[in-house]
Amino acid sequence: MMQWLIRGTRRALGLHHPGRNLDVFPDDVFIVSYIKSGNTWTRFLIANLVYPETPADFSNINRLTPDPEALSKRELAKMPRPRVLKSHQYFDPRYPRIIYIVRDPRDVLLSGYYFQRKRRLIDDQYPFEKYAARFMAGDFNPYGSWGDNVASWLVTRHNHPGFLLLRYEDMLANTAQELARVAVFLGIDPDPERIATAVRRSDASTMRKLEKSQALLWSSTRETRQDIPFVRAAKSGGWRTEVPESAILQLEAQWGHLMTYLGYELHSPAQETHSNSHPVSALLGEAFR
Repeated sequence: MMQWLIRGTRRALGLHHPGRNLDVFPDDVFIVSYIKSGNTWTRFLIANLVYPETPADFSNINRLTPDPEALSKRELAKMPRPRVLKSHQYFDPRYPRIIYIVRDPRDVLLSGYYFQRKRRLIDDQYPFEKYAARFMAGDFNPYGSWGDNVASWLVTRHNHPGFLLLRYEDMLANTAQELARVAVFLGIDPDPERIATAVRRSDASTMRKLEKSQALLWSSTRETRQDIPFVRAAKSGGWRTEVPESAILQLEAQWGHLMTYLGYELHSPAQETHSNSHPVSALLGEAFR
């Protein structure tokens, strides 16, 4: 009873974290991705782009690019507008403008394995195949599975004027070029010097150094294991050497159609053939035209 009263009081005073129930404004822009798909790196890049006078770090990133699951409703209401907010949510029709980051789900799977160990949701000896099955079922978070989350945005918003799709792999290959696309989307002059500064301030080595000194200051790492880093390899293709083949085949059997449309080459030729004839393919094809 007491806990119910406390929660009710916090909600009445706007001290709760609104999450998906965030009050959305017409000039909001959302940085959206499935978990472990490059959202935090993109937040740093955009924060350093939008606020060049305030270098982003783990102590101020929730103020520069607010997280509705880490800040209170009252804090979010006081943020200067237009806001650029972080989100992992599946499709929400209220979001007016979206920067959506997608990453090869085989690397998302691998990165998530380390992250769930960091969060103490699984132990270090947890069987990878068991984790993979739970990952594909969307067991570890409230945002659905990777396929549910990605498809919910692609089918509804892809090629719409207020939707910018970024691939994590393209961002790694040419960060400045992809950030320049973001700048244009946000109405910011893609000045090469400004872009280069934002890229330099957000590179993996800089973020690792910041994490070492500020991990206890950031909501996403404060109460997690400190012996496992949040900023890990910051690369693509790690799944080729670290993910068991059985998990790769299982994942491709489930989401090969989405992966193919996003330009990810499948490990199994058999899955490639299946993906091209998948019933969802027609719907995605319409969305991608």
